[in-house]
Amino acid sequence: MAHELILGKLTDFISGKTLPDTIDERARQKIARFLVENKGYDKSDIRPRRIISLEIDGNSGVSIVDFLVAVDEKIVMALIFGPGSLVSRERHALSAAMLAAPCIIPYAAVSNGEDLELLDTHTGKVIGKGFDALFSKQEMLKRLPGLKFRVIDEDKRKKAERILFTIDVLTRRECDEFTCNRC
Repeated sequence: MAHELILGKLTDFISGKTLPDTIDERARQKIARFLVENKGYDKSDIRPRRIISLEIDGNSGVSIVDFLVAVDEKIVMALIFGPGSLVSRERHALSAAMLAAPCIIPYAAVSNGEDLELLDTHTGKVIGKGFDALFSKQEMLKRLPGLKFRVIDEDKRKKAERILFTIDVLTRRECDEFTCNRC
């Protein structure tokens, strides 16, 4: 069930596909344009809307990573968009970066469309604030040899899955069943 006002249709900057035009989608498009026009990534470096399938205690659902960014075919950053407070989405972004690829993605970013935090996935620490904190493609290429691409251990994987399941699946169900459908 959609919970956003649909204003029409728009063309996705990265894929060229037609998408519902919402305030949130406009913010995502702004972020995609910034990555290409200001940070030098090619559209082919950006993988939008990566779905992570989740199953917790017999319940299933999905989490969507807004953008995965790759250089030299290695995924180096997961970026999550969400309106509101950035600090409340840090664990979400870190968990997504741990689960969205075969190896832990070194960087996670969270943005509300107006501001951004860049996090080191391995330490969980915020290492930059604002869109200018994002590494350009050239900067990321220089960093690539020193980046660690580790397979997530089972305990961390389970914790990351629970975080994403709680944030993305249970809150959406709560809205669908109790909050958004009330008259």
